[in-house]
Amino acid sequence: MTTLRHALTAATARIAAVSNSPRLDAELLAAHALGCTREAMLLARLDDPVPAAFDALVERRLTHEPVAYITGTRAFWTIDLMVGPGVLVPRADSETLIEAAVAHFAGGAPARILDLGTGPGTLLLAALTEWPRASGLGIDASDAALDYARRNAAALGMADRAVLRTGDWTAGIDERFDLILANPPYIGTAEVLPQEVVGHEPAAALFAGADGLDDYRRIVPDLPRLLAPAGIAAIEIGHEQGDAVMALVEGAGLSARLVRDLGGRPRCVIAG
Repeated sequence: MTTLRHALTAATARIAAVSNSPRLDAELLAAHALGCTREAMLLARLDDPVPAAFDALVERRLTHEPVAYITGTRAFWTIDLMVGPGVLVPRADSETLIEAAVAHFAGGAPARILDLGTGPGTLLLAALTEWPRASGLGIDASDAALDYARRNAAALGMADRAVLRTGDWTAGIDERFDLILANPPYIGTAEVLPQEVVGHEPAAALFAGADGLDDYRRIVPDLPRLLAPAGIAAIEIGHEQGDAVMALVEGAGLSARLVRDLGGRPRCVIAG
């Protein structure tokens, strides 16, 4: 009998051709096939027989399909989110925005939170988990993304705290928020992306004009009217966009500072 332990080794070798994290990918797919968490699998299931669905999941990964689409979930901050085709896969780098907000509100808490480009609810629901008395508004142009966001809010018990609606960035919003979160598209149209990204994730959530700055130019000028006194906006950026986005923020009359991710790369501009 081939055990799961041996199957993971073989799958890791195959997935290495399409992934920078082949062992992790193989483990996540195996846990999904078993119907348990990765941690539970690693602790007690490695000598189990190989689950029948595992090989088919590996084959899907070999076509560059994102692991999160295959399993239907992605962990982010302290929550698990349902994801699938039509939504941007949450990335650990985006946790930099939540970390920066937590640091800013140390000893306090935002009451109202706005998430521009909420996708499957990633930043908004993570923030609402962090501050249980807060409520928020999530805006997205994609009905598919908002469907996932509503399902995630319901699954996390936050449907009464998170309003999720179709919108065009800041258009039609006329209240002020203590915390604004934004992860807009910031990839230049000529930039080359991995096949698992460009071949599967929605282009509208990735690309923003020739220099990747088109959506910042639309969002940033409205921040002063949307921020409550002492409020901040945490805006995700590409690692080469810090100077350009900080210049836009300062041009709107706000202060700007750069926050780096765990890899030391510029990842977030704080405006306030």
